[in-house]
Amino acid sequence: MNKHFNSLLIILIPLVTFAQTGKVYDNLTLPSKILNSERKYAIYLPPDYETSERSYPVLYLLHGSGDDQSGWVQFGEVLGITDKAIAEGSSTAMIIVMPDANTGKKGYVNRVGEDWRYEDFFFEELIPYVEKKYRIKSDKRYRAISGLSMGGGGTFFYALHHPEMFSSACPLSANAGPLTLEATRDQIKYFIPNADNLSDELIEDHFKQYSTLNLINNIKEENKNAVRWFIDCGDDDFRYEGNSLIHIAMRKKEIPHEYRVRNGDHNWTYWRESLPDVLKFVSEAFHQY
Repeated sequence: MNKHFNSLLIILIPLVTFAQTGKVYDNLTLPSKILNSERKYAIYLPPDYETSERSYPVLYLLHGSGDDQSGWVQFGEVLGITDKAIAEGSSTAMIIVMPDANTGKKGYVNRVGEDWRYEDFFFEELIPYVEKKYRIKSDKRYRAISGLSMGGGGTFFYALHHPEMFSSACPLSANAGPLTLEATRDQIKYFIPNADNLSDELIEDHFKQYSTLNLINNIKEENKNAVRWFIDCGDDDFRYEGNSLIHIAMRKKEIPHEYRVRNGDHNWTYWRESLPDVLKFVSEAFHQY
């Protein structure tokens, strides 16, 4: 009897281990009329996705400059880190969507003076597509956003542009956008060949839309508590200034937020250590803290 029982355990243990593993697909595509192309994305599905019929909250996780939709999969180890957090109970089971913002043109913005509207694609095509294709809860309380560097900037201005969409936002080592109007001119000239032909009005409008500091300083009173904020930037990170100024501006505007400065630089070692904290923070809203 004992021998038979032990043999049964040997058979079942690998099955249990397998059942506790999520899945990642990192080369999926969706059609985009706005960007006139097939757009790639990666997705993490939690361990019980294929065996349950439930719907899940979602985290949109944005990569940085130089990476694509596979960055968080390959370098960020999203599969192992998220599986571990779910197994330990610090994170609820969730779906994680990682879009590509490095094909055609780089970045999460609608380009000034060009017909390249990535932000419109994100909200009008990507979100509706994945939230229909996968069993995703579509209420604000079950939707969060995070990202690193360029993706941290995207996290800031997506949540500030659409506070009705996200329960939590977690920018990591964020490129917070231009701090001044003059910096906006320099940035546009770097990315756009015909920038000298752009009007002052267009440049100023771009500054108003994509300077996180400007968005914070002009936030509407009713939006101050609309999103839960978790901001994280290393003490040796070259993005320290923008993140520090945003923290100060949020304090002055009395916008509730968590602000973390840990030992570290602008690299994947830092961001891999940040991800468990992000998962825990967004899960608090998903659980109705």
